[in-house]
Amino acid sequence: MKFLLTCLLLAATSLGFSQTNDSISNANSRKLGKQELSLNAFNLVAFGIVDITYERIISENSTWAIEAFYHPSKDDYFNDAYYKELSLTGKYKHFFSSKYARGFYVHGFGMLSNGEYEDGYYYDAGIDEYIYDNYDYTDFAIGFGLGGKFVSKGGFLLDLSGGIGRNLFSDQSPTIVGQFMVNLGYRF
Repeated sequence: MKFLLTCLLLAATSLGFSQTNDSISNANSRKLGKQELSLNAFNLVAFGIVDITYERIISENSTWAIEAFYHPSKDDYFNDAYYKELSLTGKYKHFFSSKYARGFYVHGFGMLSNGEYEDGYYYDAGIDEYIYDNYDYTDFAIGFGLGGKFVSKGGFLLDLSGGIGRNLFSDQSPTIVGQFMVNLGYRF
């Protein structure tokens, strides 16, 4: 009888201990929340571009995000990287870490963008100037990228990523679109 009682107490204690560990890890993930809001600090500081991201955690290894991009100074482009003036981007991220929605990831994206694209130029001898062919465009791109997300215990995050995509529909838009992001934000 003592042996049976000892075995039952040992089993109950070990089950209680293992449930405590799971509840602690689940409480940590719930405490930080499943939503994130971040700002691309690199674009803001370097070029004056506002690039805001809202991200929702779907599961331990995946998230979806929506990004809004606004380039207020249309005439100030950096090596053809930002022909777009406005864009709205949807992303799906898959994480390869054992940590909760953080670490190394790959992502796929779809981007609706518009702006002014310079397609070339020619010399007009009559007025002795170069004339640039500029086109307003709206196009949709599909692409992929790689990144890494680092989240502190307090919820502050750093998301570093890069991606490349291809515009699909207009001949008067840039063929290739790129993304380089240094996002700072908060998980809540």
